[in-house]
Amino acid sequence: MNLKNNVIPLDVKNIHMIAICGTAMGALASMLKDMGYGISGSDQQVYPPMSQFLAQKNIPVNTGFYADNISADTDLVIVGNAVKRDNPEVKAVEQNQIAFCSMPQAINHFVAKKKKRLIIAGTHGKTTTSSLLAWILFYAGFDPSFVIGGILKNFNSNYRLGNGEYIVVEGDEYDTAFFDKGPKFLHYPACASILTGIEFDHADIFKDLSSINEAFGRYVQKIDPSSLILAYDNDINLRQISTGTGFPFAYYGFNPESQWCLKPVCKAFPWTVFEIFKEEKFYGKFQTPLMGEHNLLNAIAVIALCDHLGIHKTIINKGLESFKGIKRRQEIRGIRKGVTIMDDFAHHPTAVKETILAVKPFYPKGRIIAVFEPRTNTSMRNIFQNVYPYSFDAADIICVRKPPLLEKIPQNERFSSEQLVNSLKSRGKDAHYFTSSDSIIDFILGFVKANDLVLIMSNGSFDNIHQRLLDALSL
Repeated sequence: MNLKNNVIPLDVKNIHMIAICGTAMGALASMLKDMGYGISGSDQQVYPPMSQFLAQKNIPVNTGFYADNISADTDLVIVGNAVKRDNPEVKAVEQNQIAFCSMPQAINHFVAKKKKRLIIAGTHGKTTTSSLLAWILFYAGFDPSFVIGGILKNFNSNYRLGNGEYIVVEGDEYDTAFFDKGPKFLHYPACASILTGIEFDHADIFKDLSSINEAFGRYVQKIDPSSLILAYDNDINLRQISTGTGFPFAYYGFNPESQWCLKPVCKAFPWTVFEIFKEEKFYGKFQTPLMGEHNLLNAIAVIALCDHLGIHKTIINKGLESFKGIKRRQEIRGIRKGVTIMDDFAHHPTAVKETILAVKPFYPKGRIIAVFEPRTNTSMRNIFQNVYPYSFDAADIICVRKPPLLEKIPQNERFSSEQLVNSLKSRGKDAHYFTSSDSIIDFILGFVKANDLVLIMSNGSFDNIHQRLLDALSL
């Protein structure tokens, strides 16, 4: 299959999307539907919330991949990055010589063509930082567009078609498609960018940290030298990239010598108050409902970029205060009998550690019960087997589930939840191993009490454990 022979036609009317139920693909499908295109799609598994989201848009979604899913009047097929070359629908595309493209190509062609792109990239914090930026731009009257890998509560959506000049895109380092193995963010020429930091992740795509650094280096090299790049100041990998490319980064973080310096002031539920210094001069005091130092770093990066775009700090602060957050990022799913159930997307060891540290000060009267499901391609591998035991230090009780899809991983590479629990116990932690969600629920119900926080961390649905716990506590 030759991508060069499959340019996007000028007269597209009907579009089919293979693997439509991913968060970003679903957002793109909805955007294209809103723009008047006929949209259909297919995916191996179709389940809420994306299935409901697409149904509300009257976008038909087929379960399973079959050649017949592509109708005769299809003008373009958008191929998701999880789709392989031997997919039956891909074969039909090739046989019928239908034009096709990747998701980033479609975003550039249909949505971002005449926009100034604000790209957020990095191992951690992309979704929160992108969402906060999009909201403050909207609050400031910039009428932005955005495509983000999480549902913004302020919009109850992960996309928006605005009439303003800017579009916020969450820049993903994951590969683009089977015919384009480069990172998605290489497709987006940025007029300004935030780099939140680099760690090893996506072990199914990158062989080591140096390969990830190389990808980010390529991203930076594609940016116009007149553009702004804001980078976290305490990340050695970003420092190396800056040195290697010669691109002058503007740094933010806790270093007083950085262009943008953050100084936390106090935590008074529901606010975290902090001060910012610009070029070593006091810039302003801000407050946010977001928890944790990692979210303060996300906030200062957004504040710096908004300042660069000419937004007054008073407006920035009001936007920051009114930000409602993102679903599955420190999202309180409910409170029953004084017990709080929180959902979070954390799965990388650093994200797990920072999430627990972030929420702990806000629940001083109770215990932090950390419930962890390793489910990503990286967390199900033993790469971080000896790192995870240090990620749960701030938790009082730890429940670790056996990975639900472990058969996908070669046996000699598999992560062991049981070994993690044994390592935690050897460090004096109250840790427990489980083979099912049902057993976790039964265990928690046996001891949980008012003022406790049950922090559930997984990038999947986790068998709807959040709602099932809430229902059980209501009895």
